[in-house]
Amino acid sequence: MKQVFLASDGSTHALNAAKEVVKLGEGFPEMKVTVITVIDTSEIKSAALDFKSDRDLLHLKRLQKIEKTLHLLKEANIPHKVEILQGNPAENIIQYVVENHADMLILGNRGLNSLQEMVLGSISHKIIKQADCPVLVVK
Repeated sequence: MKQVFLASDGSTHALNAAKEVVKLGEGFPEMKVTVITVIDTSEIKSAALDFKSDRDLLHLKRLQKIEKTLHLLKEANIPHKVEILQGNPAENIIQYVVENHADMLILGNRGLNSLQEMVLGSISHKIIKQADCPVLVVK
C-alpha cells in the first residue's frame, strides 16, 4: 500500500481516522499520505464568493482546522501532503480519489457539519457508495 488518502475536516472523528493512518503506516513504511480537506462552498453562495476574494485566508483557516491531524502524521514520520479542495465535500473527495488512483481512502464517520448530514445524508455514506477504492470509515 503506497498511496493512502485521508479525508479530514478537523473533527474528532477525522482525528481518529488520522490515528488509524498512523497505525497503518507502521506496517507500510513506504506509504505516502495525501490529506484531503474541502472548503464546503456548496451550502452558501457567500462562501463561494469569499473563496474567490480571499483564497489565502480560507486556506489558512482550513489548515488550522486540520493542524492536529498534520501534527500526528509529522510525529509518526509519515510523508504527507495536503490538498485543499473547494465545493461539495463528497463529490470533491470522490473525484480526487478517482483521478489520483488511491490505494485506500480513510475518513471519519461524522464531520463538522451535522445539519448537512441530517438533510442531505452522510458524506461518508456517499463516498462509500461511489469510491472506486477501498474505504475505511473510522468512528
